[in-house]
Amino acid sequence: MADDELLAAISFGLTYLYFKFKQKNSEVKRRKRRRWWMIKIHKNRTRKFMDEKFCELLHEPSGEFHNFCRMSFADFEYLLDKISPLISKQDTDFRDAIPEKYRLAITLRFIATGDSYKSLHYLFKVSTQIISKIVKEVCKAINEVLRNEIQMPPTADAWMTIERGYRRKFPHCLGSIDGKHILIESPPHSGTEYFNYKKTFSIVLLALVDANYKFIFADIGCQGRISDGGVFNNSLLWQKISKTEIDFPSWIGN
Repeated sequence: MADDELLAAISFGLTYLYFKFKQKNSEVKRRKRRRWWMIKIHKNRTRKFMDEKFCELLHEPSGEFHNFCRMSFADFEYLLDKISPLISKQDTDFRDAIPEKYRLAITLRFIATGDSYKSLHYLFKVSTQIISKIVKEVCKAINEVLRNEIQMPPTADAWMTIERGYRRKFPHCLGSIDGKHILIESPPHSGTEYFNYKKTFSIVLLALVDANYKFIFADIGCQGRISDGGVFNNSLLWQKISKTEIDFPSWIGN
């Protein structure tokens, strides 16, 4: 009887070990192995390739750089100098880091055109995963370094300086205001909250500029379904006007 119990225990132990071994092998097989480190179209994305691409845009006589990035090269360099410390990356033993100017160009192209990450991936030879990180990092850096550049005039005299820019065609005008729908993916469980009259989902950028197109106020985040008047009534600008917290020239009534 003892021999039978010993044999049963050994059989059970061997069976248990067999199934555990089989289960472990099955998990290893299910685990997806990386097929490549870098796909072929990315392999010639060298510093030389990226520098040549910029040189081609810069030396194109028809102003292709301005069309590509929606700003002059002087403005591009100014912005690059501001944000470079915030977006620079270190080279590794495996590959060189993507240069700061390339990161900025990717982001500006995305903002200017709204191209998908997949489309930018073929244009810049950078993976969609990396592009998604670059756009967020660069936008955050731009907001960090330029947020104090947009300021409303603090005094009545400063408002009069803006008025003089309009005076020849629009006397007593203190700025130009308009809104822009920024397309977004519908937030979860938001229903039609961000669904606008263009049949897309958006948030609204409300901006006030002077006669030289310089932003002096910006408000962003209002739901796309709200009308122009509603966006203005919900803005910080209208709140300040209503509470007479803005030092307008004396000829403007309360």
